[in-house]
Amino acid sequence: MEIDRRLFIASLGGAAAVAAMDPETRAESLEDYMSSMLDQARQPQNFPTVSELDAQIETRAYRRGAGSIFIAGMGHVRKLPPMPPQPTLLDFFNLRFSTVNHVLQSATDAMKKGQPEEIVFACLIHDVVQTLMKTDHGWWGAQMFEPYVSPKVAFALRYHQALRFYPDHTVGYEYPDLYKRMFGEDYKPPVHIEAAYKVVKNHKWYMEPRLVTVHDLYAFDPNAKVSMDPFIDIVGRQFKEPKEGLGNDNSAVAHMWRSMAIPDTPL
Repeated sequence: MEIDRRLFIASLGGAAAVAAMDPETRAESLEDYMSSMLDQARQPQNFPTVSELDAQIETRAYRRGAGSIFIAGMGHVRKLPPMPPQPTLLDFFNLRFSTVNHVLQSATDAMKKGQPEEIVFACLIHDVVQTLMKTDHGWWGAQMFEPYVSPKVAFALRYHQALRFYPDHTVGYEYPDLYKRMFGEDYKPPVHIEAAYKVVKNHKWYMEPRLVTVHDLYAFDPNAKVSMDPFIDIVGRQFKEPKEGLGNDNSAVAHMWRSMAIPDTPL
């Protein structure tokens, strides 16, 4: 039986939720999912429409675009460990980011396939902003990292979001079925996404965000064994750590890092 990994991971609450499961729970979840697929196989495969998804909004107590740190994928949110006085990027990976397994898989795939270091690093950080905000996460992520990374990495972060909606057969990127389920089978990207794509497809750095989408597509294996260790030196070369610590450096984006560091602050 072929399984759409993206769809399976999404059904369990995302890559971070799967990473927190013990092997037995993962196996049971996969078995349940496969059983439900067998049941569905007797019926034609249907994807929701945009209007059907829109009708679901008032049935939930949360919005789908909320950052992962502010909602529970399954059950309840947990008490977070305190951050060190001068938190580094690795501290956020260890203590706050919610998409770590996924981005490590993406960066590992890029490294194995011999991509340049800036691409590997962009893959390593491309989705971590979803801890804070999922909506327009490409733009949010680029803004959050821009003071600390090269312009090319920031460009890759900003525009990988738009390129996800547009296939590129030259690099083997197809439109994922998961997007038909998430956005609706009749979904048309909004004007700003279409405009971004038209600009980026003719840009000299087009391949940077495109390669992020390619390595993003193959980074949803619940059984993958990944580690931050191969990327420690890359982080040191590609990320300019503020001496005061992220969130304490009075930069234009410090509040974004503080919002993840202390998300339980009511105001």
